[in-house]
Amino acid sequence: MAKQSVLILCTGNSARSQMAEGLLRSMAGDRFEVSSAGTKPSFVRPEAIAAMRDLGVDITSHRSKSVDEFNGSRFDYVVTVCDNAKESCPVFPAETQRVHWSFEDPAAVEGDEATRLAAFRTIRDQIAERFRDFLTTH
Repeated sequence: MAKQSVLILCTGNSARSQMAEGLLRSMAGDRFEVSSAGTKPSFVRPEAIAAMRDLGVDITSHRSKSVDEFNGSRFDYVVTVCDNAKESCPVFPAETQRVHWSFEDPAAVEGDEATRLAAFRTIRDQIAERFRDFLTTH
């Protein structure tokens, strides 16, 4: 059986979509080909790397990518993890299933390092819960 492909989209491809990419790869094994991108890519947040490291998932080699890099690519699923990405998501072929999960932006949390990291961990855990449900039905 061929792997299904998943593209995870967010605005900056710096936190939520990066953690989601790492989580799905880790949780699904070789069931899916997983990529992430942003509508306005920036950089992978160090807090996202640290939050994933807590789970033994290494995303240090990830880079922030533009959704434009995937023009012409075919995906079975496009998962948007922020409202802005949902609104500005490019059009994909009709057979692509779109899934939208709205998560707060942990990068918007202000405070000391511990406060910011706690926000990233909370969102990471929320994303993991959604993927647990997703994997039971897909």
